[in-house]
Amino acid sequence: MDMKSQLLGFWKAHFHFREEELAAFTAVKREDFIPRELLPAAYQDTPLPLLRGKTISQPTTVMLMISALQLQPGERVFEIGTGSGYHAALISRLVQPGSVITTEVIPELVQFARGNLNKAGIQNVSVHEEDGSKGMPSEAPFDKIIITAACREFPRELLAQLKDNGMIIGPVGNAEEQEMVLGIKEQGALRLQFLGQFLFTPMHGKYGFEA
Repeated sequence: MDMKSQLLGFWKAHFHFREEELAAFTAVKREDFIPRELLPAAYQDTPLPLLRGKTISQPTTVMLMISALQLQPGERVFEIGTGSGYHAALISRLVQPGSVITTEVIPELVQFARGNLNKAGIQNVSVHEEDGSKGMPSEAPFDKIIITAACREFPRELLAQLKDNGMIIGPVGNAEEQEMVLGIKEQGALRLQFLGQFLFTPMHGKYGFEA
């Protein structure tokens, strides 16, 4: 059994991912979103290095975050931290015919992600080179927001751009350890669920740990 099949079997035995989520993982090739020299490790359940200290998260973490958002067809999703584009690619399949707006501050990763998404034939994702922690008012409001780097708190600008009954997820804490937090916006306030301890690379900018 190959590593991809082993992962699917592990998740079916230990998690409650929806069939649509497993189908998205099956359809999107993780090997299209990592550096060529790492291809043999594409389906190891570990983070893999990209560039400038950034990583692509381990598959189980990616699936846990996506599953928690309960993504539905037609939704508009905002992502902070495009990385290689893998997260956005999976989300894009779950929200079709909806769309994903994703931001990245590292220029080399912006180009890498755009190339990867193009190679994968994904057309409902737009990648923007800017500080996503401030959101993107011109594209708001959003049904769901996902933060893929460690942050000190959920940025207020993002919460203002989230629809009522919308959801936001991200790793919140300090630079050494974060709690995965899911926030559900109800009548302007945020109801929080805590999903366990994780370790992500730091967000850049105002709400992160790097200038």
